[in-house]
Amino acid sequence: MPRLRIRHESVYRYDGPTSFGRWRLLMRPLDTHATRLIKASLETPPSKLTWSYDAYGNCVCFMQPRGLSDRLTVVNNLLVDRYPSPLANVEINNPCTTGPIVYARNDRRVLEPFIAPEEADDAAGYGEWLRAVAPARDEPAMMFLQRLNRGIHDQFVYAARDEQGTLTPSQTVAGNTGTCRDFAWLMIETVRRFGFAARFATGYLFSPGASVRGAGATHAWCEVFLPDLGWMEFDPTNALVESSSLIRVAATRTWRESDPMNGPSQGGRLLELAVAVDVDLVDGSDPDALAA
Repeated sequence: MPRLRIRHESVYRYDGPTSFGRWRLLMRPLDTHATRLIKASLETPPSKLTWSYDAYGNCVCFMQPRGLSDRLTVVNNLLVDRYPSPLANVEINNPCTTGPIVYARNDRRVLEPFIAPEEADDAAGYGEWLRAVAPARDEPAMMFLQRLNRGIHDQFVYAARDEQGTLTPSQTVAGNTGTCRDFAWLMIETVRRFGFAARFATGYLFSPGASVRGAGATHAWCEVFLPDLGWMEFDPTNALVESSSLIRVAATRTWRESDPMNGPSQGGRLLELAVAVDVDLVDGSDPDALAA
């Protein structure tokens, strides 16, 4: 059970005095069976802060900065324990998890928005790719999902991109390259076309001395709902499944709802947005770790 300290700094720099409206922040994880939130704090400019939950149950902070400034800086500090569900201990005996996937009636009512594809993406290249990766009849769902997760990792070239937004599945397939959010969205929209419920997960990635894709920034991956198992984590950027290296902050139906920080401003022109994320392992038995 790793204990992780996270520091996420976002700095918006403008070319002159700027006033700010109400900003929406998605930065605080929920306590779950897989993640225990030990400590959380936000460093913000003088602001009015209010807390709420969105329709997905994610914890949301609304920040209303006061006064004018040419800089907006927010630092998110977290201390969390991670309790992932290792696949080695998972027994999958439910016949509904063998393709084609079948959800119980009550589950399907809740999951329907996560099953319907978002993109009307009928490009020929994506269609060919879909046929190539399609699950075989009677292929266990977990085997298919692991195969697809690994296949995206192996096939596509990771390339960081500063521009906001996410590529469509056909754009990712055609370009053979993308970021973590592009790969997550490709997997989500792909498994939806095969009847799976999937959602877009965002948060942080712990990279303990290894070369991983997406470290040093916010991270995105895919979660798929399986009967008896619930929402399972798949990170096609790094071929991770149910990994303690993934620290989820929010889960949404589409990538468009997942921005960790956004809001209106008036006055100055935005010159630069700099984001830095540090995720460090701490000694859980050290009493000073809680105070750090």
